[in-house]
Amino acid sequence: MNIACISLGCPKNQVDLDVMVHSLLSAGHQTVADIPSADAVLVNTCGFIESAKAEAIENILEACSYKQLNPDLKVIVTGCLAERYRSEIRAEIPEVDAVVGCASNGAIAAIVQRVAGGEAVESYGPKTEIPLGGKRVIGTPAHYAYLKIAEGCNNHCHYCAIPLIRGPLHSRPLEDCLAEARWLAGEGVRELIVVAQDPTAYGEDWGKPGSICQLLDGLNAIEGIEWIRILYAYPERITDAFVAAMQRNHKVLPYLDLPIQHCNTQVLKAMNRRGGRAELEAAIEKLRAGIPGITLRTTLIAGYPGETEAQFDELLDFVKTTRFDRLGCFAYSAEENTVAARMEGQLDEETKQARADLVMRVQSNIMAEKQAEKVGQTVKVICDGIDEESGLYLCRTAADSPEIDGNVCIDSEEPLYPGAFYLVEITDSDLYDLYGEVVAVCD
Repeated sequence: MNIACISLGCPKNQVDLDVMVHSLLSAGHQTVADIPSADAVLVNTCGFIESAKAEAIENILEACSYKQLNPDLKVIVTGCLAERYRSEIRAEIPEVDAVVGCASNGAIAAIVQRVAGGEAVESYGPKTEIPLGGKRVIGTPAHYAYLKIAEGCNNHCHYCAIPLIRGPLHSRPLEDCLAEARWLAGEGVRELIVVAQDPTAYGEDWGKPGSICQLLDGLNAIEGIEWIRILYAYPERITDAFVAAMQRNHKVLPYLDLPIQHCNTQVLKAMNRRGGRAELEAAIEKLRAGIPGITLRTTLIAGYPGETEAQFDELLDFVKTTRFDRLGCFAYSAEENTVAARMEGQLDEETKQARADLVMRVQSNIMAEKQAEKVGQTVKVICDGIDEESGLYLCRTAADSPEIDGNVCIDSEEPLYPGAFYLVEITDSDLYDLYGEVVAVCD
């Protein structure tokens, strides 16, 4: 069959799709770039918050709409929405031919075969059996790739549906992670991006907290990998040993995403998060002192149930004084079956969104100032390719994670090559992107 694949959501979902695509190709199927030329559409969904669910449903409905042109088209829904809502999906959208939970990803080739024979399929395995890895087709540009080191989460934040969807923390064996990283390096990957719901919790389910440090030591020794980026690090796990591991492993970039959600101690307690503002500020100071020039990004929730004006004002002050390099703030989304959704003190949508918008206005000024400060600097970048519309080459610094942060845009008569490193002088900036000129080739 010709199969069109749509992947939504986080990098972990992309890794899941990479593994499924390898399984489908091994079974003799082919992937195609567009739905009109497909015999089947696989929609790999996110189901984390309301906006992600809406996007997933929109993509499912769009895929199903092509059945008007091709009645034999099969639509297969996988990923977090499939795992979370299961039979409800086909009940609400009967045009869907298969709903495949995360733990059944390994059976995707067999499920496609059953669907091709006219069978409607629903398949859900135990969350503890969600695949951690496997042979994969790299779905990102060839020079960077995500390495998933764990599934699930034991933090049990009261607003979060991830443990309901993905289950408890399940760390991938260290040697298995290193073996895949070596394979990725052999495939030409130069930037390795380490992902999990909480990479700093890696190994805690084995009774070995801090195993992320050992993993970084092993990854740093792999030839061919030039940059190692860690996505997500929970502030309560920013230990001296973790900072030291980032320091001694020169390939590990000075970049972290700290998903702190709030700073007020009472709100954090209501979220079932550890510590308060003092602990957050101590973790941030430890990182900035130990790793000079580190880029810190975070996510915040505005309008959590019971959040008072004073508590929100404290959050706003925290944003102003901490001056994160990157920040996203979201209006609280009440997710079914979470503790927070049952709490008293739910705020109205207008108030929640207004608070989130105010945080982002403050942060926009901070980001603009930080961007302007980079003008005149010479920085090392990796080239991602050329933007066909503008004709500009799109590159990234150590401070820029792909598909999350901005670009360094370069107008060059000489060709730049994806995956190659360059020294660039920054000549201008806007809120998200930098602009510069190549002054030297690093390779």
